[in-house]
Amino acid sequence: MIAKTFLLLLITGLLLQFSLMAQKHTTKFVQITTIESVVGGGLGRSKMLVTKDDGTTEEKDLNNLFSIAGLNFKNIKENEVSIIQTLKSYTDLGWKMFLTTPLTLSPGTSGSGIFMTRYLLVKEEDAK
Repeated sequence: MIAKTFLLLLITGLLLQFSLMAQKHTTKFVQITTIESVVGGGLGRSKMLVTKDDGTTEEKDLNNLFSIAGLNFKNIKENEVSIIQTLKSYTDLGWKMFLTTPLTLSPGTSGSGIFMTRYLLVKEEDAK
Protein backbone atom coordinates (compact mmCIF):
# COMPACT_ATOMS: atom_id res chain seq x y z
CA MET A 1 0.00 0.00 0.00
CA ILE A 2 2.80 2.44 0.89
CA ALA A 3 4.63 1.57 -2.32
CA LYS A 4 1.52 2.27 -4.42
CA THR A 5 0.95 5.62 -2.68
CA PHE A 6 4.59 6.57 -3.17
CA LEU A 7 4.44 5.56 -6.84
CA LEU A 8 1.24 7.57 -7.34
CA LEU A 9 2.80 10.65 -5.71
CA LEU A 10 5.96 10.25 -7.80
CA ILE A 11 3.99 9.99 -11.05
CA THR A 12 1.80 12.98 -10.10
CA GLY A 13 4.89 15.05 -9.27
CA LEU A 14 6.57 14.14 -12.56
CA LEU A 15 3.46 14.99 -14.57
CA LEU A 16 3.19 18.35 -12.81
CA GLN A 17 6.86 19.09 -13.48
CA PHE A 18 6.54 18.20 -17.17
CA SER A 19 3.41 20.36 -17.41
CA LEU A 20 5.25 23.35 -15.96
CA MET A 21 8.24 22.78 -18.25
CA ALA A 22 5.95 22.65 -21.27
CA GLN A 23 4.74 26.20 -20.67
CA LYS A 24 6.56 28.56 -23.00
CA HIS A 25 7.99 31.84 -21.74
CA THR A 26 9.36 34.76 -23.67
CA THR A 27 11.98 37.10 -22.29
CA LYS A 28 11.79 40.77 -23.21
CA PHE A 29 14.46 43.41 -22.66
CA VAL A 30 14.46 47.21 -22.32
CA GLN A 31 17.70 49.22 -22.35
CA ILE A 32 17.78 52.65 -20.68
CA THR A 33 20.97 54.64 -21.23
CA THR A 34 21.73 57.93 -19.50
CA ILE A 35 24.50 60.14 -20.88
CA GLU A 36 25.39 63.07 -18.64
CA SER A 37 27.86 65.61 -19.94
CA VAL A 38 30.60 67.12 -17.79
CA VAL A 39 31.61 69.69 -20.39
CA GLY A 40 32.16 73.03 -18.66
CA GLY A 41 30.03 76.09 -19.31
CA GLY A 42 26.88 74.09 -19.93
CA LEU A 43 27.95 73.36 -23.52
CA GLY A 44 27.58 69.58 -23.29
CA ARG A 45 24.63 67.46 -24.34
CA SER A 46 22.95 65.14 -21.86
CA LYS A 47 20.29 62.61 -22.88
CA MET A 48 18.36 59.55 -21.79
CA LEU A 49 17.76 56.92 -24.45
CA VAL A 50 15.13 54.23 -23.96
CA THR A 51 15.26 51.29 -26.36
CA LYS A 52 12.03 49.36 -25.98
CA ASP A 53 11.48 45.64 -26.47
CA ASP A 54 10.03 46.27 -29.94
CA GLY A 55 13.22 48.06 -31.07
CA THR A 56 11.81 51.57 -31.02
CA THR A 57 13.85 54.27 -29.31
CA GLU A 58 12.69 57.20 -27.22
CA GLU A 59 15.00 60.13 -26.46
CA LYS A 60 14.60 62.42 -23.45
CA ASP A 61 16.63 65.48 -22.55
CA LEU A 62 18.65 65.54 -19.34
CA ASN A 63 20.38 68.56 -17.84
CA ASN A 64 24.13 69.05 -18.12
CA LEU A 65 25.99 68.47 -14.87
CA PHE A 66 27.91 71.76 -15.26
CA SER A 67 26.66 75.25 -15.92
CA ILE A 68 28.69 78.39 -16.49
CA ALA A 69 29.08 78.72 -12.70
CA GLY A 70 30.40 75.14 -12.32
CA LEU A 71 28.81 71.98 -10.92
CA ASN A 72 25.05 72.49 -10.93
CA PHE A 73 23.35 70.58 -8.09
CA LYS A 74 19.88 71.63 -9.26
CA ASN A 75 20.55 69.90 -12.60
CA ILE A 76 21.88 66.80 -10.84
CA LYS A 77 18.72 66.62 -8.70
CA GLU A 78 16.44 67.07 -11.73
CA ASN A 79 18.32 64.33 -13.60
CA GLU A 80 17.97 61.98 -10.64
CA VAL A 81 14.21 62.57 -10.52
CA SER A 82 13.86 61.97 -14.27
CA ILE A 83 15.89 58.75 -14.15
CA ILE A 84 14.01 57.39 -11.13
CA GLN A 85 10.62 58.24 -12.66
CA THR A 86 11.56 56.46 -15.88
CA LEU A 87 12.81 53.36 -14.07
CA LYS A 88 9.75 53.31 -11.82
CA SER A 89 7.39 53.52 -14.78
CA TYR A 90 8.91 50.28 -16.09
CA THR A 91 9.10 48.45 -12.75
CA ASP A 92 5.44 49.32 -12.15
CA LEU A 93 4.72 47.40 -15.37
CA GLY A 94 6.56 44.31 -14.12
CA TRP A 95 10.04 44.95 -15.53
CA LYS A 96 12.96 43.90 -13.30
CA MET A 97 16.41 45.46 -13.12
CA PHE A 98 18.77 42.85 -14.61
CA LEU A 99 22.07 44.68 -15.04
CA THR A 100 23.47 48.17 -14.47
CA THR A 101 26.67 49.22 -16.24
CA PRO A 102 28.38 52.51 -15.35
CA LEU A 103 30.96 54.19 -17.60
CA THR A 104 33.04 57.33 -17.25
CA LEU A 105 34.84 58.77 -20.26
CA SER A 106 37.30 61.62 -19.76
CA PRO A 107 39.67 61.92 -22.72
CA GLY A 108 42.91 63.72 -21.92
CA THR A 109 43.09 66.57 -19.46
CA SER A 110 40.54 68.82 -21.14
CA GLY A 111 38.09 68.66 -18.23
CA SER A 112 35.35 67.38 -20.50
CA GLY A 113 33.76 63.98 -20.60
CA ILE A 114 30.61 61.99 -19.91
CA PHE A 115 29.05 59.80 -17.29
CA MET A 116 27.07 57.05 -18.95
CA THR A 117 24.96 54.42 -17.22
CA ARG A 118 23.10 51.58 -18.88
CA TYR A 119 20.16 49.97 -17.16
CA LEU A 120 19.04 46.64 -18.63
CA LEU A 121 15.53 45.59 -17.61
CA VAL A 122 14.02 42.20 -18.22
CA LYS A 123 10.47 40.85 -18.21
CA GLU A 124 9.29 37.26 -18.48
CA GLU A 125 5.93 36.66 -20.13
CA ASP A 126 3.97 33.56 -20.98
CA ALA A 127 3.96 32.84 -24.70
CA LYS A 128 0.62 33.24 -26.34
